[in-house]
Amino acid sequence: MKHLYLLLLLLSSQAFAEEIGSPYLAQAQAGDSRAQYYLAETYYSSGDDKQAEQWAEKAATGGDVDAMALLSQIKFKHGDLVQAKGLAQQAMVAGSAPGAVMLARLLVNTQAGKTDYPQALSLLEKAAENTEDDAAVDAQLLLGLIYANGVEVAQDDAQATTWFKRSSTLSRTGYAEYWAGKVFQQGEVGFITPNKQKALYWLNLSCSEGFDTGCEEFETLSGE
Repeated sequence: MKHLYLLLLLLSSQAFAEEIGSPYLAQAQAGDSRAQYYLAETYYSSGDDKQAEQWAEKAATGGDVDAMALLSQIKFKHGDLVQAKGLAQQAMVAGSAPGAVMLARLLVNTQAGKTDYPQALSLLEKAAENTEDDAAVDAQLLLGLIYANGVEVAQDDAQATTWFKRSSTLSRTGYAEYWAGKVFQQGEVGFITPNKQKALYWLNLSCSEGFDTGCEEFETLSGE
């Protein structure tokens, strides 16, 4: 029965991959490291971290540096910040923009060891300039959060607003401001302490930018 269960699990995983990652599955199975990375990203976006990690490991072994950055992100999500930092460092040195952003994220988190805000800012500013790379969206968002947070860097809401707007321009108007509000609402251990006032400020700005979800979250939080 156990073998049958594992076989069914494997078949269902393959079927799911065919559904969510059909452009990459065949190439990934054939050993294409870039396709393996894209498939890992697809699984990660769908919430299947186990499959994402397996394919990212294969891609990283095959030499895909962005896959190493994705592995760092997965480790970070599951609380292994020390390993996440090591993977991000390797990815950054190898030239991965997502790796540089992940390393910056860990350099401002006290749970990952000694913080280094100057290095984090330098990495993010460089990644933010290459708007052809999706990593620029995250780099600009994180820069905004650092200036909005005001820890080890003077709080500067004008600077934060500029970075959020740049990030939202590359994704969706009001989106970065919305996420800033959510991060300040929920907090991030080692980086941002929950702050309702700041959450409301950024959610309100997201709403004023025309992002409907920002309006909904602002109204909900205002009533609490």
